[in-house]
Amino acid sequence: MRKFLMLSVITLLSLPANLAQSAKQRVRVVTIPITIISKKELKKKNIEEAPEVGEISVKENGEEQTIISIRSVSESPLSLAILIQEDLSSLVNLELKSLGDFIKRLPKGSRVMVAYIRGGSVIIRQRFTEDLDKAAKSLTVVSPNLLPTANSIFQSVEDVTKRFDALPSGRRAMLLISDGLDASIISSPSLQSVDLDRAVTKAQQRSVAIYSFYAAGGLVDRLDRQQVLAGQSLLLRLCEETGGRAFFSGFSTPVSFKPFFQELAFTLERQFVLSYISTNMKKGYYKIEVTSTNPEVKIEHPSGYTIKSR
Repeated sequence: MRKFLMLSVITLLSLPANLAQSAKQRVRVVTIPITIISKKELKKKNIEEAPEVGEISVKENGEEQTIISIRSVSESPLSLAILIQEDLSSLVNLELKSLGDFIKRLPKGSRVMVAYIRGGSVIIRQRFTEDLDKAAKSLTVVSPNLLPTANSIFQSVEDVTKRFDALPSGRRAMLLISDGLDASIISSPSLQSVDLDRAVTKAQQRSVAIYSFYAAGGLVDRLDRQQVLAGQSLLLRLCEETGGRAFFSGFSTPVSFKPFFQELAFTLERQFVLSYISTNMKKGYYKIEVTSTNPEVKIEHPSGYTIKSR
């Protein structure tokens, strides 16, 4: 644990003088969300004493980079956007109290935003606020009788990631409650989504880890199991590639979200903000690897990020 705490106080001042002086010309600071959990905790799905992390390293496309800081929960308050697809099963309404309780139990200083996807548009119920009671009270019921979302839900995810731009840097996350599907996906033979690709890219660029709870939507009666599985697979990709996690319970809406909230709470408690110096300046996609010398520790992180031409 001492090694981990030592890592958390590294600053840019510790960089070699020649690297710090030329940082603007040849290097960039990259910030990503990471979650550090022991494999024992993952198996039990229960948080225990913080594990001995050992030495952490970061690589981009196989090349090791220089870590400059790792900020913990106490050093970096959480900013959490909650995004709910509004045409879901009415069973979701039974979980609103659990969701409200989850919001109110977040650590002091956390910021929460609440929004809904209605007809392909994002409806903001509560902008980012540190008043957790106010955020919890902004939750409203979903309606399975609404017309299915016309546009891709992933367009809405991309839109919500932009809301983080006005916030200071720090731990960032999104909770998406959705079926993972829309009309364009269902009608596509390949079940591929350009909107998903774009949402992943934007979340990676803004250091937003996305978590999702699967719930059946209004289309579920007209979908076969393969299409439901496709929606879950898209949610899984969205979460894994941004450093988050997807939660499922078979092919239908869970009887209760309570186990999901418990696991999400302890996962967020182990979320950190890692900043490092990248020597890659050319446009393109860069694969990220974050590892520990302790084989009993698992580090969840974004799969990579894209640099576009300026």
